[in-house]
Amino acid sequence: MEFFVTDLDKTFLRSDLTLSDFSKEVWNNFKKPLTIATARSYTGASKLLKDLKLQYPMILLDGAMICAPDGTPIKINALEKNIVDDFIDLVEKEFDERPLIVGIDEKMQERFLYPKKLNIHQKELLQNYKNDNRVLNIEKLRALPKNLKVVYLGDEKLLQSIESCVKSLYNVESKLSKDPYQDCHFLTFLHPLGDKAHALKELEAFQGVDAKEVSVFGDSHNDIGMFRWAGKSIAVKNALPQVKEVANEVLPWSNDEDAVAKYLSSL
Repeated sequence: MEFFVTDLDKTFLRSDLTLSDFSKEVWNNFKKPLTIATARSYTGASKLLKDLKLQYPMILLDGAMICAPDGTPIKINALEKNIVDDFIDLVEKEFDERPLIVGIDEKMQERFLYPKKLNIHQKELLQNYKNDNRVLNIEKLRALPKNLKVVYLGDEKLLQSIESCVKSLYNVESKLSKDPYQDCHFLTFLHPLGDKAHALKELEAFQGVDAKEVSVFGDSHNDIGMFRWAGKSIAVKNALPQVKEVANEVLPWSNDEDAVAKYLSSL
């Protein structure tokens, strides 16, 4: 059974975070299994995809979570509270930087925590989350019971230093990428099994699908592991050079030209 998985930002979504009528029509009429693998949470992704028929489990938060279409968690790979508390204290002491934390609280509610002291890039990002009841401003930032991703925003060299420092002491997965919407980079820390590649393997097992039957679409660093694992990897025209290098196919269209939908409609 063929199975298709697409990234959202800069891949299936247009750069203004919309979907064309063409993309919606192709998705909703596609006859084979089709789902997403995104850095976004269930709440964030479902808002953007409200006009789509979501019928299969979704890989969310860079792979830290797999959810059913209705948001019910199927698999969670979360960082432990004590580990996150330790390394955010270390980074604050050594680099004077504080992260954003996405996770699940004691009541199993999705939460997005941010510190009192913000850098300019965090302030810009948070403009997108006004009136979002998941978002909490914390005086003394502490980890959640289940921490799905811990994100630092800033200069690439600074984030490289933070990444090296944390990974020398803690068994965590990390992803460092250029922010697609801001003039900065972002560094994400995840559970060692919380990346898209591991989540894809778990999704395949859950759906009873072989890796060779899976086709994936993407554009950025956090898609590379998934590209290396899947049977077929397809990069959009605007993908990073490193992503194109490991892709089986590079499409002649960008995300703003409905690349994924055009490919799917040709099958």
